[in-house]
Amino acid sequence: MQELRDAGVMLRLIYQAMKRKGIDTDAIFARLGVDESYVYMDQLRTPHSAQLYFWQVVEDVSGDPDIGLHLGQLLPTYKGQVLEYLFLSSPTFGEGLRRAQNYQRLLSDAANTDFVIEGDEACMILDAASEEVSRLRHFNECFVQGLVTFFKSITEEEFHPSRVEFEHSREQNREHVAEVLGCDVVFDAPENRLYFPASLLSHPSPHAEPELLDLHERFASEQVARLEKKDIVGQVERIVAELLDSGEVTLDAVAERLDIKPRTLRTRLTEAETSFNQVLADFRYRLARQLLATTDESIDEIVYLTGFSEPSTFYRAFKRWSGMTPIEYRKTSQGKDAVVDAM
Repeated sequence: MQELRDAGVMLRLIYQAMKRKGIDTDAIFARLGVDESYVYMDQLRTPHSAQLYFWQVVEDVSGDPDIGLHLGQLLPTYKGQVLEYLFLSSPTFGEGLRRAQNYQRLLSDAANTDFVIEGDEACMILDAASEEVSRLRHFNECFVQGLVTFFKSITEEEFHPSRVEFEHSREQNREHVAEVLGCDVVFDAPENRLYFPASLLSHPSPHAEPELLDLHERFASEQVARLEKKDIVGQVERIVAELLDSGEVTLDAVAERLDIKPRTLRTRLTEAETSFNQVLADFRYRLARQLLATTDESIDEIVYLTGFSEPSTFYRAFKRWSGMTPIEYRKTSQGKDAVVDAM
């Protein structure tokens, strides 16, 4: 099964909102086992399932039980991406919406949005492709505000929601949510839905240009094709995770589990602009950082969990990856008393 991932731009927008709110982002990254540079990695895509842990950490560090709602108010407008260009170069907002649906994966593998017209209202159905995440209050309330902000920007501020329905429950501050969103809000709904006047679908784009639209569609198709090539990386990572403690993490073993020839696997990884050794090293490094930053597992246990045969091999690899020893990294990421030179 392919692991669902979200485009890094989603994390970058939330990171900028956290900085605007004055949240200790270093403390959040330490709990997540990453650093600030991770947010700006080229072609970053984060595991969709990690939304659950991410938002719990953000709530814990901020101390704000409504942090998703409040960060949504501070989100920068989603700009400079091909999905925005598709909207702008389409003749109307509705045409842009229809085209963007074809390339949802550029925002998230988990995105499965649809829209329907019900009388005088149009409705976007926001399916997160994960029941747990679809009921995640912080994610939902932040994401909907991000959508509204984006839709306003491409309709010259004409877009306004008429009602929002959330799958998640909320016992307190329901009126506050309605006040922030500027419309009626329903909780414990069957689906996450964003309603707006159907008349907005015919709102013309002042930037509509058929030749540019064709160019943007070709570019979007190329980006989706590139993501499809990289799907093999996620499949390899899933099998690596299953094989690590067995000590049999080889290209041949992974190819066998995928039911393809080792040569085919090597070729597909090359097409994805990586290699088996690189995928394995990246996975081990992420896992080691997470275990060091978020658990009290012994170093010997982490050596085993990351699939190394000896502690000395693990120490050398981690020093090469991070510029510090595992012990130094743990002290730094967990905020313990230590002055560490990470260079």
